[in-house]
Amino acid sequence: MNSDHPSPEHPAPVQHAHGHNPHPDPDLYRTEPVSFVRRGDRLNPRRQKTWDRARGTYIVDVPRDRATTSVAAGAQVDWSAVFGRSAPLVVDIGCGLGESTIQGAVDRPEADFVAVEVYTPGLAALLMEIEDRGLSNVRGVQANAPEVLDHLLAPGSAREVWVFFPHPWHKTRHHKRRLVSPAFADRVARVLAPGGVLRLATDWSSYAVHMRQVMEGHPEFANLHPGRAAGQESPLTRVRVEGRELQVGAQPITPDSAGSRAGLSEAAAGAGVEDPVDHDGGWAPRFDGRPLTSFEAKALRAGRLVFDLAYRRR
Repeated sequence: MNSDHPSPEHPAPVQHAHGHNPHPDPDLYRTEPVSFVRRGDRLNPRRQKTWDRARGTYIVDVPRDRATTSVAAGAQVDWSAVFGRSAPLVVDIGCGLGESTIQGAVDRPEADFVAVEVYTPGLAALLMEIEDRGLSNVRGVQANAPEVLDHLLAPGSAREVWVFFPHPWHKTRHHKRRLVSPAFADRVARVLAPGGVLRLATDWSSYAVHMRQVMEGHPEFANLHPGRAAGQESPLTRVRVEGRELQVGAQPITPDSAGSRAGLSEAAAGAGVEDPVDHDGGWAPRFDGRPLTSFEAKALRAGRLVFDLAYRRR
């Protein structure tokens, strides 16, 4: 471990604006629905030992409001003190088991990484990798991502924000729970430094289109790959033409006035198609810093395609 970083015995302090007052219901007082799904927090023996031993060092102590995943208004974190240095900050939202965070920390030792996750098993897995690899440039935050952006990150403090494979919330009545929204884009715009980058990835075409619409419509962001992978090169075109995801009800497909269905799979033609060609594009190439996780591999085996997007803060 770098001697310039806080030692396990003396982790950097967090300023508490309010006392800790957890409540088991994360939606009880929030004005916005959370985007995560409640899951169990049981740990296997190895993860439990790691969690008990290392969380005080690598998991940032967050002052709560009412919910166990909340962040109290007015909370502050001095990230330079947490990491023991001043370095570019990368925020990985919904890090899962921490694969992307760990890969980024290994590839870019000059940067510091904040992994935001609500589930204890995922953060425990992150801690195991931190210890196994001897990393000093990773910290975890167990909290709801919008509240982390609102309260724990100063304006212009982040160099990059990553959101890889957030929950898609397929049903229309649940779309309000999708993490990527105009309000979320506002939050990211506040914490990103000018020229900073937001990276997004999803394996569901409907969410990909939603992400693109949100970000293209935000005045503070510019697509790093405008028009790329449009037309027949677009993964969205493939999803439509090849009839992928129809069982889940992903990208809406409706008949156009001409009723043209040329080049469509039988399944897609049966559903009716307006114009299967994605004329806009703007999809980013696969981000080199994003490892192929077991989650993504499962999606690919199921026949889904992965959509990457990247936007620069103006």
